[in-house]
Amino acid sequence: MEIRLPNKSFTPEEDPMKDELYRKVAEVLNTLPNGFPPTQSGVEIKLLKKVFEPDEAELFCHLKLTNETTDQIAKRAGIPLEGLSEKLESMFKKGQIESRVEKGVRVFRMIPWVVGIYELQVKRMDREFVDLYEEYAPVLGAQAFRTKPQFMRVLTVEKDIPMNTQALPYERVSSLIENGKSFGVADCICRKRNRMLGKGCDRPLEICMLIGDEPGLFEDHPMANRVISKQEAYEFLRKAEDAALVHLTGNVVKGQWYICNCCSCCDNQLKATRAGLKGIINSHFYAEIDTEKCVLCGICAAERCQVGAIDEVEGLYRINRDKCIGCGLCVSACTSEAIQLIHKKPEELFTPPMDEMDWNEKKAVQRGVDFSAYK
Repeated sequence: MEIRLPNKSFTPEEDPMKDELYRKVAEVLNTLPNGFPPTQSGVEIKLLKKVFEPDEAELFCHLKLTNETTDQIAKRAGIPLEGLSEKLESMFKKGQIESRVEKGVRVFRMIPWVVGIYELQVKRMDREFVDLYEEYAPVLGAQAFRTKPQFMRVLTVEKDIPMNTQALPYERVSSLIENGKSFGVADCICRKRNRMLGKGCDRPLEICMLIGDEPGLFEDHPMANRVISKQEAYEFLRKAEDAALVHLTGNVVKGQWYICNCCSCCDNQLKATRAGLKGIINSHFYAEIDTEKCVLCGICAAERCQVGAIDEVEGLYRINRDKCIGCGLCVSACTSEAIQLIHKKPEELFTPPMDEMDWNEKKAVQRGVDFSAYK
């Protein structure tokens, strides 16, 4: 879909009408509860130009957060049906929108910038994209971390949950995997981004998991490197735990579709927590050290904790509860069994929203945005 002003030609970078398309996409994304804040520099517009062609930008603004068929989209938006399916499928393969088959029919929907479009660029991003994102990330993070619900919550290393603890199903990582019907594995976009910048760590790259509620969802998915089995999913969990990576998933009771395995040298949420920002990630446990059992090996503080929550105070190791996210990585590495996980009291808990739409509703209220046009 070519857009040109009459009687004047512009380069793609200069065309005012094209710029207006991208500003519209930015406005739509910022109206969604997840947010996409504007900047003085306009770096967010440059990011969108890296992701969308002008015709794709225009079509994106016609979609909703709920699944629709091409017939429904064409009728509601008043756009031609011819070629629409092909264009939408192309956008899905580029990680610009989400798509799946429901009852034998292909459906499509709009997705936010995070968690969504950004993560789905993991295979397409180049150094220019990474540099633009690095410039934009502080502005995005300042908005994203300001309000609840949080974007993600911790999935504690399950074997470290005390036997007498009545952990709810959504608090157990095994529940996500056991309820899954399809699985995929993807590169960690945070670790890949940092490696492209010449920094970060050497922890596993292909380590983030995708979980689907129907078979075959990741056979041709823009984020997945390959399809894996349920058994392989458990093996990736163990690999992540061995590498001292924190399991993170969507901050909802049901409908999670990913398990990220994160480190604080690459993940901005863990970086912020390590720096002292409270409540960035939802967590339901915290660790506690029995100083009588502790042999002062220091492994928990030096090698396992991703958020700097273990301090040495007067020759003893203690948990800083303001930072601890209850991931369990310290517990599983403690040779003297001096560390245990404690389930937070009800008044300390932030119960996750029930599902994605409930999360959207709650986040929209906190941000003061009306996204009803995109429901």
